[in-house]
Amino acid sequence: MRTEIKYLELKSGFSDNGPAWIGLVSFSKSGKTIYFNGKAFQSLDGTGIYANYFDLETGDEYWISGVKKDMTDRHKFGSGKIFVEKRILNHYLKIIGKSELPKSEYELTEVETDKPTERINELENTRIEKSNIDQSIYEKAPKELTNSELEFLIEELIEDEKNAKYNKGRRMIKKDRIELELELEKRETKNVG
Repeated sequence: MRTEIKYLELKSGFSDNGPAWIGLVSFSKSGKTIYFNGKAFQSLDGTGIYANYFDLETGDEYWISGVKKDMTDRHKFGSGKIFVEKRILNHYLKIIGKSELPKSEYELTEVETDKPTERINELENTRIEKSNIDQSIYEKAPKELTNSELEFLIEELIEDEKNAKYNKGRRMIKKDRIELELELEKRETKNVG
């Protein structure tokens, strides 16, 4: 597995002062997934505003880049200590041409070295199973859906609502879910009467 020293900074919930690390990342065989500190990241393919990768499990967005020799990895308006993985300290010091880390800006840390490949494979396989559903159900009006399609979509929207990061998105998902629930309720009332 290919490895490389990278700069990683959590952007979700922070501007330019999120937790940041310099550590040894490893890449999947395809090179599309980056593993670091028990997490797996994939590219946002240019859709991120301040980030270029996202955590596959949480959806949190990160900035991941090569380390800079002049130590200007963090945004110029950013602040906070950068954690440097202990096992790569000597190699990192060679990259930046220093004999020791400035203690005021950097702190040594241990990170989880196990790659979550099994968890990530399971997560990605779950996504594939969802894609086996006929995609046309997302384009149908509630009245055109079967009861089982309604139930599937309601379940999916409940999950999306729980995982939505922003209130506006959560409200839109809730509105769609309620519309589908009302349609299902109407049908059940008709069948009872």
